[in-house]
Amino acid sequence: MASTSNAIIQCTSSSSSFEYDVFVSFRGEDTRNSFTGFLFEALKKQGIEAFKDDKDIRKGESIAPELIRAIEGSHVFVVVFSKDYASSTWCLRELAHIWDCIQTSHRPLLPIFYDVDPSQVRKQSGDYEKAFAQHQQSSRFQEKEITTWREVLERVASLSGWDIRNK
Repeated sequence: MASTSNAIIQCTSSSSSFEYDVFVSFRGEDTRNSFTGFLFEALKKQGIEAFKDDKDIRKGESIAPELIRAIEGSHVFVVVFSKDYASSTWCLRELAHIWDCIQTSHRPLLPIFYDVDPSQVRKQSGDYEKAFAQHQQSSRFQEKEITTWREVLERVASLSGWDIRNK
């Protein structure tokens, strides 16, 4: 955790023009009360302003526009890949928007692989393969959107990050 915190501190040192220093994308059911909860506390102790959906979105507000605004208003992105990350269309849409932002503004993206093999994320095998099979069976999503999610997952999972399985 210390090396992750140090990397985030280095990346956020010049983030004065952004509303948030860090946007953390994570599957709440997998990590909110464990890893990401501790990560948010560590960031707060270091004086790093991180967007947190259950704190920064007021009750009654529409979630999607607030998430997009928070992503666009963040200097650094941390993506916590977990077992069920790909089963969440919110997570996949966040990730796609984050990827668009880093392509146009070259902001840092720091992937963390929490209890999931990075190659499983990159190749979309195992739980990720099952999640995509469910997305493809659903009539709610267009094939273009699913293809984008797959491509972005492969690209982000190919970045150097932290593998914290069973640690």
